[in-house]
Amino acid sequence: MQNQYNNDNINIERRVKINQMQRNVRRGKERLRWFRCWVRLFMIAALIFAGYKVYKLPQWYLNKNIFSSASNNTLNIVGNNITPTYRIISILRQNPVPQRPIYLFNTSDIEKEIEKLPPIKEVYIQRLWFPARLNIIVVERRPILSISPDPKVPPIAFFAEGGKLIGRDYLPLKNVGKTIIVLTYGTKGDDYRTWDEKKIKKIEMIVHAMEQFSGQPVEYIDMRNPKDIYMKLPSVNVRLGELDYMALSRVRNISAILPQIKTLKKKIKYIDLRWEDAQYIKLEE
Repeated sequence: MQNQYNNDNINIERRVKINQMQRNVRRGKERLRWFRCWVRLFMIAALIFAGYKVYKLPQWYLNKNIFSSASNNTLNIVGNNITPTYRIISILRQNPVPQRPIYLFNTSDIEKEIEKLPPIKEVYIQRLWFPARLNIIVVERRPILSISPDPKVPPIAFFAEGGKLIGRDYLPLKNVGKTIIVLTYGTKGDDYRTWDEKKIKKIEMIVHAMEQFSGQPVEYIDMRNPKDIYMKLPSVNVRLGELDYMALSRVRNISAILPQIKTLKKKIKYIDLRWEDAQYIKLEE
């Protein structure tokens, strides 16, 4: 009996110790769980604080003087070969510099305003971070025709793609491809200000055809008399007549006539291409 009593006491003590150990384990797990919660809260608070500090960094905000000129490091304008930079700057100055981070800056309104300038076809504004800056990429209309009243007078206007007439404010043209010089007085009978895209394309097509079949560049096309048009090649004048539906067919005849002028010793006034089935060389009297 004594031994059984001792064994029972031992078992009780063992169970007490086991229960105590289990309570300690549970308490340790509970403390660890709370510790992890506090660590998470601390990390969240730290991230929020760090995010707030990053959000408030001045590198996210545009310089308040960014629109004052294009000679600063935060504004870059490229692609404007025809449009003066100061005209783009003048539009930018009409818009307040945003008091918000650059990634929240909506540039669509500014792009639309810049695209109202006659030579500009499209505008893309890149927002660059750290430091905040703007990169304005300009896509301009391709100049096609330059208008002048006389070969010795600089152009007074030009037509760009889409039939867009652009005035002397954007002249002279620099860093652009060659344009077709068109001589015209802008008279009431054939005022170039009324020309549309179809007319521009027709003139361009005729000039390119003349260059292709003659093998020479066209120096200018004289449309001062729209019913009697001349085209100037380096070697000779070409009388084309009206710019009608047969004009392109008549231009093809130039390739057969040009070799003949090399054999002539007299001064040539012009090559006459006004008729489809009869072309001749007009000599100086």
